Amino acid sequence: MSDLVVGIDLGTSNSVISVVLEGEAIVIPDPDGRRIHPSIVHFMEDGQMIVGNRAWRFRAEKPRRTIYSAKRLIGRPFDSPEIKMLMGSFPFPIVAASDNTPRIQIDDQYHPPEGIGARVLHYLKSLAEQYLGQSVEKAVIAVPANFDEGQRRATQKAGEMAGLEVMRLINEPTAAALAYGYGGNKRERVAIYDFGGGTFDVTLLELRSNVFEVLSTAGNSYLGGDDFDNRLVSLMMNVFEREHQVDLSGDEIVRQRLRVLAEHMKCELTSEEVTSRRIVEYIPGTMTEIEVDFQLSRQEFNERCADIVDKSLETCQDALKTAGLQRAELDHLVLVGGTTRIPLVQQRTREFFNREPVLGINPDEVVAIGASVFGSSLAKQQQAPELSGMGEGFDDVDEEWMDGLEDEEEDQGPLLIDVTPHALGVATVGGVMDIIIERNGQLPLDRTRYFSPSRDNQTRVVLPVYSGNSRRIEDNRQLGMLELTDIPPGPREEVQIEVTFQVDTNGLLSVKATDMRTGLNQFARLSISGETATDHEFDATDLLMT
Repeated sequence: MSDLVVGIDLGTSNSVISVVLEGEAIVIPDPDGRRIHPSIVHFMEDGQMIVGNRAWRFRAEKPRRTIYSAKRLIGRPFDSPEIKMLMGSFPFPIVAASDNTPRIQIDDQYHPPEGIGARVLHYLKSLAEQYLGQSVEKAVIAVPANFDEGQRRATQKAGEMAGLEVMRLINEPTAAALAYGYGGNKRERVAIYDFGGGTFDVTLLELRSNVFEVLSTAGNSYLGGDDFDNRLVSLMMNVFEREHQVDLSGDEIVRQRLRVLAEHMKCELTSEEVTSRRIVEYIPGTMTEIEVDFQLSRQEFNERCADIVDKSLETCQDALKTAGLQRAELDHLVLVGGTTRIPLVQQRTREFFNREPVLGINPDEVVAIGASVFGSSLAKQQQAPELSGMGEGFDDVDEEWMDGLEDEEEDQGPLLIDVTPHALGVATVGGVMDIIIERNGQLPLDRTRYFSPSRDNQTRVVLPVYSGNSRRIEDNRQLGMLELTDIPPGPREEVQIEVTFQVDTNGLLSVKATDMRTGLNQFARLSISGETATDHEFDATDLLMT
């Protein structure tokens, strides 16, 4: 069995896989030498699949059979506001399963989003095995810091479906901080500004040698580079309507072709002042061609997309407030994610934080590299049991003990002290959320509450579980239901159930319940909305590598 633990950045637009060999992090390429792998799966008519760079061209050629940005759907219930908002932006049909989870329909098959993620992960696993000449079975997978319980569980499940033992889910900004600071004996406060294809996160950390302590994190799971692309698509459609009085917005195939074009033009504007294209389309329902000359300057792009960047800066302000920090108290700014290549993003972050971003870091690869560094540390811990506590984070930090850790040898590996991105709680009378797990609590942690039935001889209690940072239920998202059963009957005033909520270092929630009268553990079932009950069978052998 291989001792290697790979690090994977499973991105909305692109994915990267890395591994540490002889102390050096290596980013693994595909057979053509490309190190960035689009998170795209194309389903061929014969049932086989193409994944990665060679699937990219099918987005425009066969958009209904080419799945992209599945990460924006993962771990969400079908009737969530976020999925309703996204429904019109994909050319492939998305339908509801019987358990209210989304399915992507290809012919007569219905694929859960985590199944698409599993195929991307299996492809990355295969690339690593070809490159290394040995099996790869273990991985650290990076997720957005703002991912909630359902999204984290779905990501972990995708890894398992791909044949990987997921050693740890690590937050993307924390992984980037590891790649930036581990081994450098740094003592500073750092802002990790992570703007990817479909998600945005900002994390403020304090680095003290091999200790990486998250001070606060904030994010938006539906803010990313895709939003810039969609803005350009709308501009192109407006030009067609203005010049030809034709509305193309209802044609999903046209929209997809324009999205591919928009992504090209967005990239061109990172280095050019002006980009232009002659675009030819058809009047819907006819074979009549119409064309426009579309031109866009960088200044126009900036004006049209400034509000998208502003949303990210509002999130940065939230993270600062949560940490109780001023911008001047930060030492460095690290930009992560392909969207940070946009000059407007660089300009506005430079102005907001009043400092130049750290140079020399590849924003597309840094998260996977950090994940592989942490994976290498976990592999060493398995080989040296006396170090098994390292890298797991802890509650009630003993500062004197931690200061001593900073003076230990670097080969003990990084110590990560991460936090909860959202508060967790249950609904109570009056539409108020009783907060059980506080936002920004250090992981792992556990909190206990006591509950009683509402009537005599009640043997079952159902509690809605919510995630969010407001006391008002309607401002938060229902994660699922906590069901307590097998409660011995009795007068309600005599029945008291102790319920303990535990969040581990992966950010995953578990619950246990105890009857205070008998001391017996009660059955506590936590059902998470958006968690897939049944999946389309995933046969990894149907992947095409060439």
